[in-house]
Amino acid sequence: MDMELGRMNAKVLLVDDDAELVEMLKEYLEREGFEVKGVHDGDSGIAEALSGQYAIAVLDVMMPGKSGIEVLGRIRVDSVMPVLMLTAKGDETDRIVGLELGADDYVPKPCTPRELTARIRAILRRSGVAAGTSSTQTLIVGELSLWPDQRRAEWAGKALELTSTEFNLLELLARNAGSVVGKAALSEQGLGRPLSRFDRSIDVHLSSIRHKLAPLPDGRSCIQTVFRKGYQLIRE
Repeated sequence: MDMELGRMNAKVLLVDDDAELVEMLKEYLEREGFEVKGVHDGDSGIAEALSGQYAIAVLDVMMPGKSGIEVLGRIRVDSVMPVLMLTAKGDETDRIVGLELGADDYVPKPCTPRELTARIRAILRRSGVAAGTSSTQTLIVGELSLWPDQRRAEWAGKALELTSTEFNLLELLARNAGSVVGKAALSEQGLGRPLSRFDRSIDVHLSSIRHKLAPLPDGRSCIQTVFRKGYQLIRE
């Protein structure tokens, strides 16, 4: 067990209409040192997620009434808390839509409790929940300023509203500004998992980041795609 996170007693919100699955996951996560609450409908999920009590929410996409996608959209209006989506195996559309709306990552169902727990740990570790993951160094690249210890970012003096995963990826690019960072490294260090074939998660997250950053004076994005290599944050 990751004792560092275990001591933190990070609180996890599970939102899934499958009560039996929620209870199984809850039991496993609690054995691993997390505090867990499970709810079974979208409205309850929104209310709990926006209460400010949780380190991360796990949302099932396929729920009656409000779907996980709708719940995610409502959460993102008011919160950048990490969100992990449970998607149907092979359903690329739900995954892409979820990522575009600000999900930090996804896990295909059916999944094992061990797999879900590992993904939760990876997201929390990179979100600064685990002690000692932050740096006091301020990163400045052109108009971009990042304060990793505060998980805060600005562009030209204006605050950027970034999800946890977006911050991770932008920080990694900023630390390597002027150099190409491969998609494999972005996935490993930004999402906390190996890059899988045909996985578009990194592309979707970086597309979202680009839309939040103003273009350079010549009209280009400051995040450039380097064909078959990765991405580069331009050092101006």
